Amino acid sequence: MDFMKKYVRKHWKLFLVAVFFVMLEALADLLQPTIMSHILDVGVAEKRLDYVLKMGGIMLMITAFGAVAASMRNIVASHVSQKFGTELRADLFAKMQSLSFTNIERFERASLITRLTNDVTQVQNFVNGLMRIFVKAPLLCIGSLIMAVRLNMHLAVVLLIVVPIVGILVALNLKVGFARYVNVQKALDGVNRVIREYLSGVRVVKAFNRFDHEADKFQKTNIEYQDKSIQVTRLLAIFNPSILLTVNFGIVAVLWLGSWRVNQHQMQVGHIVAFVNYMTQILFALLTISMVFNMFVRAKASATRIGEVFNQLNEMTWDDKAELPAHRPGGRIDFANVSFAYEGAAGEPVLKQINLTCLPGETVGIIGSTGSGKSSLVSLVPRFYDASSGEIRVDGVNIRQLDPAKLRDRIAIVPQNTILFSGTIEENLHWGNEHATREEIEQAATMAQAHSFIVGFPEGYGTRLGQKGVNLSGGQKQRLSIARALVRKPDILILDDCTSALDTATETEIKKSLKVFASGVTCLIIAQRITSVMDADKIVVMDDGEIVGIGTHEMLLESCKVYVEICQSQFGKELPHHVKAE
Repeated sequence: MDFMKKYVRKHWKLFLVAVFFVMLEALADLLQPTIMSHILDVGVAEKRLDYVLKMGGIMLMITAFGAVAASMRNIVASHVSQKFGTELRADLFAKMQSLSFTNIERFERASLITRLTNDVTQVQNFVNGLMRIFVKAPLLCIGSLIMAVRLNMHLAVVLLIVVPIVGILVALNLKVGFARYVNVQKALDGVNRVIREYLSGVRVVKAFNRFDHEADKFQKTNIEYQDKSIQVTRLLAIFNPSILLTVNFGIVAVLWLGSWRVNQHQMQVGHIVAFVNYMTQILFALLTISMVFNMFVRAKASATRIGEVFNQLNEMTWDDKAELPAHRPGGRIDFANVSFAYEGAAGEPVLKQINLTCLPGETVGIIGSTGSGKSSLVSLVPRFYDASSGEIRVDGVNIRQLDPAKLRDRIAIVPQNTILFSGTIEENLHWGNEHATREEIEQAATMAQAHSFIVGFPEGYGTRLGQKGVNLSGGQKQRLSIARALVRKPDILILDDCTSALDTATETEIKKSLKVFASGVTCLIIAQRITSVMDADKIVVMDDGEIVGIGTHEMLLESCKVYVEICQSQFGKELPHHVKAE
């Protein structure tokens, strides 16, 4: 994987240090059967206690040496793998942060969570194992083969049969296992998706008493994950015992052939013991190699999924030298022949040939039926998406040339779906401007009609909010969201149907505050209610992705049929003329 090269360059030195200690540990393990052979064939056979004690002491020293090497290997391997996992997780999160909405929407959110957590853990565990037992296994296997051949060439014939059979089994395991491990990770995505949907909509589930339905849905994905995992387990259940059986047959063959050669006085008993020990080491080494391949297959599947995110190229480009004019306030917005279609929407544009100018300090209301393209229109201003065709300029600069981060520094948005974060109310308001003073925060909260209910809490601005502000009402969350935007003191303020949960009196007070606050701010107000936009400097009426009317409330009542229909649906057929007369 290309993304792994960065971490290899960074950690290869410590990796080699861990491998060095693994080699020392493996050397200690390889020496012991040969020493045991000498103890049996010389010390025991010749009844030389001094020789037994001497070689026994050497064995203990080698064992202690191996234990120290193993401890050092574990320390280095744990340090490298944990650091690698932390860096990979951080880099993957940063990559997700840098991607445009178009790139992000190519993945399910549950899948991104799995890639950031479980998949990174799989790769991290493989790297950890690589420095601990995965390198040791082939060293031990090859070393045992060499030592066994040097010990007795005749018994080594058994290895010529056993090792190739085990190699074939491991290769088959690798080939068959990869696709199954990929399926396991996809099934885990499904489990995460269902859990996430349930937790996000738990109130709706309880309100409609749909717990049984959600339980059935979770059960289906859980069973699917179980079935995919069982397929992998069955694979292990076939291959591991097959490898074990093959090597045990080899050990039986060594005992049979060795006992025959001892009876023929062609070899000593110590050689058989040593050879069986080497065969046992080969057995465990081959089983470990089999496990290595299983973990490699799983890690490879996870690394492939992580690589899919890293390989995403941010489709938004910009000129690093392009800057918005330094003079403040600004906020002029020009849409010139702008069309836009979401990726994967069969090419059907949601915005068609939009031409619109919003002057600095102007309040522009945007209204239309559901699905008319209102939110899509304003989402192009901060470059959440780029227009499919046409040009959008802010203060005379084409926003395609601007770094989105610099552009968004001049913009504040109150989204349609209010999102608050875990933490205190003050911490949430600091999202608008992390350097804002307490006085500025309270001023913004007062304008958003939030200060009164905030100070009503025992801890005031220090009141802690649950996830998404679960311990607040819908209206309170909307007012905090508005206050958060006002703290930013932007050039452009976008209010995307953000007063739907407020009563008319509260909305009126907020609009009065905005008139004072927005005297130098370009304010785009998306609304469903006519009353929310009727006093705007101009109102933009949208229908099926097109602008069908621009003007004041009175002008549109005279000239725009769609606007009149919206008024009639909200006030009754006679009321538009009454409203006009006011």
